[in-house]
Amino acid sequence: MMGGLLLAGACGAVAAGPPKRVVSMNVCTDQMALLVAGDSQLHSVSYLALDPATSVLVEAAQKLMVNHGQAEEVFLMQPDLVLAGSYTTRATVGLLRKLGIRVEEFQPETSFDDVRTNLRRMGDILGRRERAEALVADLDRKLGEAKERSHPNITVATYYANSYTSGAGTLIDAVVAASGLTNLATQLGLSGTQQLPLELLVMAKPDLLVDSEARYATPALAQQTFVHPAYRALTEGTGRVSVPAKYTICGAPFTTTAIEMLTKAASSGNGQAEEAQP
Repeated sequence: MMGGLLLAGACGAVAAGPPKRVVSMNVCTDQMALLVAGDSQLHSVSYLALDPATSVLVEAAQKLMVNHGQAEEVFLMQPDLVLAGSYTTRATVGLLRKLGIRVEEFQPETSFDDVRTNLRRMGDILGRRERAEALVADLDRKLGEAKERSHPNITVATYYANSYTSGAGTLIDAVVAASGLTNLATQLGLSGTQQLPLELLVMAKPDLLVDSEARYATPALAQQTFVHPAYRALTEGTGRVSVPAKYTICGAPFTTTAIEMLTKAASSGNGQAEEAQP
């Protein structure tokens, strides 16, 4: 039985033409494939695609089978292509390749150039380049519209649980830049995801505070900064906008929703922005 499945997997890996049975094991490849794939081409997505906190395309994902990134369950689905992120499910990726199944890995996006590259690569892999180019065009159109609403003199501080912020080389930094705003973390010389001490945040006096609207159901040390008197005092005189993390975890045309929320908050002057529809 196992030998027959192995042969089927190996044959699927070398089959000619676009893949017909695709399994995605990463929330970002899930959503990119949901946007690009043709009818019935995508067979399964990861369980995170059903989480509204991390996935924008929950409704579309609900129509597909769900996987948990386990080698055995994915193998038994007999895919002719598996999509994975470059930093997740390493053991599964290695085992599937040993079993002869084609696996394509995608790097996380840290810029909109990365988003374009990954969309086009997904289009090529799935035989859907025309669809991918349409998505890139939509992305570029929305980025162009945002550029017309530039506010370079407004400083933005992203601030999350455990006092983390996003500096240079992150997708969130690219979102802030595309919004025509100045990222405080990058201005301070921070790169990647780093902790920004509350004292430094207060002294910097940003014009706009950005969080992900994530709040724990019970008190937690990770969010103690948000109840600190100094932080509360800062928020009283500073604009604030909550941008759901699902818009910045993965790069796609829907990432521009985060840009819309930031530009709206900057234009209003009070940091209040309602969630836009992707």
